[in-house]
Amino acid sequence: MAREPREGGRGRERGGERDRDGDELVDKLVAINRVAKVVKGGRRFAFAALVVVGDKKGRVGLGAGKAREVPEAIRKATDQAKRTMIRVPMREGRTLHHDVVGHFGAGRVVLRAAPAGTGIIAGGPMRAVFETMGMGDVVAKSLGTNNAHNVVKATFAGLKAMSSPRAVAARRGKKVSDLLGRRDAPAEVKEAADA
Repeated sequence: MAREPREGGRGRERGGERDRDGDELVDKLVAINRVAKVVKGGRRFAFAALVVVGDKKGRVGLGAGKAREVPEAIRKATDQAKRTMIRVPMREGRTLHHDVVGHFGAGRVVLRAAPAGTGIIAGGPMRAVFETMGMGDVVAKSLGTNNAHNVVKATFAGLKAMSSPRAVAARRGKKVSDLLGRRDAPAEVKEAADA
């Protein structure tokens, strides 16, 4: 039941597949490499694929697959990505709750929350993660390596470190309003509280 990928390689959306839970999944091919194994009779070539899968509602997964043919490598990577999906808390369903730095190997990425209307400002491998996750506004910068595998894994490390105010409040035994303060308080009340 393997489908042929569209031609064009990097960052292509491969359409929607249904997950077991009925969620519509979107997968993107981030990178594809040709690797060679030197044997007695010469070289044997294979293909390594890096795929990101998401439901555009805050869940995203990463997978890598290797095979003698490109479609088989992509299928393996997609299956692995579906098995390793994580849920990322988002503020208002569009951006991050707070700024975070992710590390993996020589990869280091800075992920920052952004105001509405900013869009996704990020490089190729990171952009695929945010688009499949359904994030609307984010500013991200990759520092260090430009290797797609390390950049994507560093992005995932940063997203795993993300925590929502609700989770922090539960961990500390407080109310969310105690952590955030009252946002809709009038200016006079804020001045009186400061005095």
